Amino acid sequence: MTITPTASVRTRRPRPKKGEGQWALGHREPLNKNEQTKKDDNPLNVQARILGRYAHLGFDSIDPADLRGRFRWMGLYTQRAPGLDGGSTAQLSEEELDDRYFMMRVRSDGALLSAEALRTLGSISSDFARGTADITDRQNIQYHWIDIANVPEIWDRLEAVGLSTLEACGDSPRGFLGSPVAGAAKDEIIDGTPALEEIKRRYIGNPDYSNLPRKFKTSVSGHPSLDGAPEINDVSFVGTTHPEHGPGFDLWVGGGLSTNPILAQRLGVWIPLDEVADAWEGVIAIFRDYGYRRLRSRARLKFLVSDWGKDKFRQVLETEYLKRPLIDCPSPARATKSGDHIGVHEQIDGKFYVGAAPIAGRISGAVLTGLGDIVEKYAAQGVRFTSYQKLVVLGIDAADLESVIADLDAIGLAARPSNWRRNTMACTGIEFCKLAIVDTKERARRLVAELEERFPELDTPITINVNGCPNACARTQVADIGLKGQLVLDEDGNQVEGFQVHLGGGIGLHNAFGKKLRGHKVTSTGLDDYITVVVGNYLVERESGETFADWTARADEILLSGEKSLP
Repeated sequence: MTITPTASVRTRRPRPKKGEGQWALGHREPLNKNEQTKKDDNPLNVQARILGRYAHLGFDSIDPADLRGRFRWMGLYTQRAPGLDGGSTAQLSEEELDDRYFMMRVRSDGALLSAEALRTLGSISSDFARGTADITDRQNIQYHWIDIANVPEIWDRLEAVGLSTLEACGDSPRGFLGSPVAGAAKDEIIDGTPALEEIKRRYIGNPDYSNLPRKFKTSVSGHPSLDGAPEINDVSFVGTTHPEHGPGFDLWVGGGLSTNPILAQRLGVWIPLDEVADAWEGVIAIFRDYGYRRLRSRARLKFLVSDWGKDKFRQVLETEYLKRPLIDCPSPARATKSGDHIGVHEQIDGKFYVGAAPIAGRISGAVLTGLGDIVEKYAAQGVRFTSYQKLVVLGIDAADLESVIADLDAIGLAARPSNWRRNTMACTGIEFCKLAIVDTKERARRLVAELEERFPELDTPITINVNGCPNACARTQVADIGLKGQLVLDEDGNQVEGFQVHLGGGIGLHNAFGKKLRGHKVTSTGLDDYITVVVGNYLVERESGETFADWTARADEILLSGEKSLP
């Protein structure tokens, strides 16, 4: 008998795990083009080149590494070249998508804007941005059609009224969210304004925190409605009252949406007002040092928090960065009302604030100038933007309320809007954004107008968030009806603009990500009819007091897909 020797089995050694580029673990060598660009030169240094060279020599003189990299730290992105359809987004190179004009983002950081500041914002729009201006869901103002030659003059005007574009974009501490009614609301737990001002003073433009793995979003609000969207920020300070220590802030970390949505986690600690800036620095320093830098898609703080867990994150914050233990904190109370602040509300000082709604954040230079005129005419305290693409005029005398409301309405701002206008948001979309696939702002405007005709007496809020791509800048996953732009096939098999639908999401009153229906997409042209059927089904089938989100959780899929319309 012949015995055949057994072939030796080669055991494959496990591949070594790739490093994530975490600085604290000694991984300092750049692992991608973006990290290399930041290592080659601190992005903050590009400001001097804009002032000293690019503004004088023009667009063609701009170094590509500055144009598509470091310019973001100055609040500047090239806008989308005109005439490109949604299919071009994935097919063309970044260079082919670039226009010679810029989107410019101005951060407000929760500040109360004076008449002078509002008129300055309006004049910049009229003089340099072809009248464009949008209020974003991060309380910023965005312009379009900005020529590099005009940037120095714009910066000078902004600086004169205490505003800036510095680090409004880029891998940096982005514009802060604050309560639009800070220091004014009767039910406010604590005014976070001093903390926001101190964080801005210490850290914006600070080279120690200008090279982060990705963007870093901040929310500080002491209002019980959670009006600063703490669930979806990297770091949030949420007003709460400690049973022994009094008013302060609950600390949340690791929230964010985009293509991998994660809600922020409570660390269970109480932070007094005068220690918020120190705690903020500890969190951003952890992100800088331990954050993942290898893959841009995994470089947000939420991924580190998810991998570590909140207990380890708190331990590292206390032991390595703050060098002291933090005080335990019970959970803050759940929100019991909307945080958009639309309508008329009495302030703690006996005056009133009025929240008003444009459509999906779109305003203009003329509107901003008109707001400044209203503030001056009625000696109001000023204007703040909201986290929902709206605005609030503060410090109005009771005798002036109806006149203020009429003047706001005359410039296109509704203090008594329909539920559709009040609850619809939209990102920039294909009109200007190089990442977008579909139109959003104009589509949202037409959608609101149509739904106001079809449901003029809607008695319950239904939020609609219109997004031009998967990145969820207008919060696809946390709306009653979240729309993610994509190309879809129509009935004739043609590729057209459309949306994937998410239903039943929310933040604030209702914290959940919307659910996607299996394989369900809707064309942009069919959107009005689809929403009409779904909302109609809800109104027919809802129980007493049942919200749209609660109904979607139990409704049959055929009712949610729009395939069946209830009589």
